[in-house]
Amino acid sequence: MNQSVSGQRVVITGAGGGIGRAFAQAFAAAGARVVINDIDPDTCAASATELGVIGIAGDAASVDGVARLIGSAREELGGIDIYCANAGVEGGHGLNSTESQWANAFEVNVMAHVRAAQQLVPEWLERGSGRFIVTASAAGLLTMIGSAPYAVSKHAAVAFAEWMELTYRHRGINTQVVCPQWVETPMLDGARSVGAHIDPNIVLTPEFVAECLMQAISEEQFLVLPHPEVADYYRARAGDTQGWLGQMNLLQQKLTPPK
Repeated sequence: MNQSVSGQRVVITGAGGGIGRAFAQAFAAAGARVVINDIDPDTCAASATELGVIGIAGDAASVDGVARLIGSAREELGGIDIYCANAGVEGGHGLNSTESQWANAFEVNVMAHVRAAQQLVPEWLERGSGRFIVTASAAGLLTMIGSAPYAVSKHAAVAFAEWMELTYRHRGINTQVVCPQWVETPMLDGARSVGAHIDPNIVLTPEFVAECLMQAISEEQFLVLPHPEVADYYRARAGDTQGWLGQMNLLQQKLTPPK
């Protein structure tokens, strides 16, 4: 059992399936009290029943939706110790992405995190503890071919998590950001459907990603990399940005031309 989360009160957004559901299962197995959220009420209810946790369906991105979720979770749990801002959307492809797709990507992938932190941090500062976990992506550290809204908004999600950690760590609030590459989720199915280049050898299960998060919590690691090779890519990108972009452009040329 992961003693560091036993008895903790945890909220996980986008947890009707995929990575969020695996997080919920791992936290519950480690002795935490868990609320899961999903925008689909049927999926949320079914997963909550199967996992033996509390389900609160609804929007976890808008100002009002975040306030309702956090208020309801506090009523159910008596407070919140850990918040997993896990819900995410892809948001279209390239310059053909619409204004609404760009806006939705930033609402769900970035502003949902900001709004949750605005609700949670004042109370956490008063008591001197709290943990904020962001599910971003390796695309937020590197970039990706295809979805511009996803890559750009995930960069912003990583940046917000970094800001949270450097601003509040000394005051008892820990922030972590999970940055996997491909994971076997409905989002991956969507990428396959539009012909995305996916190496089957690096596709992980959501359960493995959850194991990596539990380990990272125990070790207080900010950057959670279920694909450890991402650290090497990240260093290479920082050390030779021009070369990195050149290699990515060569890969782009081998795949679908940008639109």
